[in-house]
Amino acid sequence: MIIKEIKENIYAIITNDWDRRLFDELIPLPEGTSYNSYFLKDEKNVIIDSSDPRTKDKLFKAIEQLKIEKIDFIISNHSEQDHSGTIPDILEKFKQAKVITSEKGKEFLKSLLLIPEDRIISVKDGEKINIGQKTLQFIYAPFVHWPETILTYEIKNKILFPCDLFGSHLATSKIWATENDFLKGAKRYYAEIMMPFRNQIKKHLEKLKNYQVEIIAPSHGPVYDKPEVIIDAYNQWVSDNVKNCVVILYVSMHGSIKKAVDYFVKALIEKDIEVKPFNLTETDIGELAISLVDSATVIIGTPTVIGGPHPYVLSATYLFKILKPKTKFVSIIGSFLWGTNMLKYFEEILKGENLEIIEPVIFKGFPTKEIFEKLETLAEKIYQKHKELNLI
Repeated sequence: MIIKEIKENIYAIITNDWDRRLFDELIPLPEGTSYNSYFLKDEKNVIIDSSDPRTKDKLFKAIEQLKIEKIDFIISNHSEQDHSGTIPDILEKFKQAKVITSEKGKEFLKSLLLIPEDRIISVKDGEKINIGQKTLQFIYAPFVHWPETILTYEIKNKILFPCDLFGSHLATSKIWATENDFLKGAKRYYAEIMMPFRNQIKKHLEKLKNYQVEIIAPSHGPVYDKPEVIIDAYNQWVSDNVKNCVVILYVSMHGSIKKAVDYFVKALIEKDIEVKPFNLTETDIGELAISLVDSATVIIGTPTVIGGPHPYVLSATYLFKILKPKTKFVSIIGSFLWGTNMLKYFEEILKGENLEIIEPVIFKGFPTKEIFEKLETLAEKIYQKHKELNLI
């Protein structure tokens, strides 16, 4: 646990969860995570976000160390339990405290945590409250990454408390972010959690241009005292710009797809195209998600299993669909022996996506010279597509 005064009478309470390796029973956490709360001491005392229930004892120890005898408001920027889970415990300890959240957040907290309605105050977009020397303004930011999310802006010190926005799943002994040690973690967090809401986040970034921000204090990971670095990174990630890169996600059961993928990787490299192959039997889906943020093209490689794609490939293709990366082109490398319907599966999953599908390479048995030539042709088509986008 870290307790640090980031501005006069404003304290970061960072409770590290060093050993957590999975979030939402889905997202890998190779470096753990942290749950960040912020205590603002003034005429009215405020806690911004609480903590995950697994670190409740650490949060209450920090409250004891800071000698907090009164809390007037708990601001719930986001209702998910890793932020809100200890709110009932704080309300139990501080009987006069009220929760401040969005109108939709009020309904969520009543449903998720059974918080009584009379303990919750809902605020509107742009609304301000004065707590003494400081004034807080609330900024609606729906779908970052839930529909009820708000950001809190402390006007006097120009501090933005953006909850999950700009966060990182990273347990660390360093409170302040530096470009070298946080950017990859921030990109992983964006890829896994924020990327599906890229278009909404674009609008929120535009909205934030109206605010002077000197510190960004998110609810996971380090605090940014150079906010322009993470804001510039987000502007790049949410843009429509892609890179001269091909991501290949594949499974090979008996070597046919592996042989084809290896040949195809070599063909792309010879054309000066960056390639990132992922064997789905061994892949960290977080690393895969990071690679999807900027890549122009995705190739799906699969053998046939009882008429359709390998289940791991189906799962990864569904993940690709829900993450909604800005990928421009997709193609398929597939093998079969006595029959396959894999293209129908992919057509159904990818239906409605704004993607150009380049002619797949589907072959029977082990790849032959003719198949290698088709892979060369596929590599050339991708090269030309990337060239048309001025990526090469």
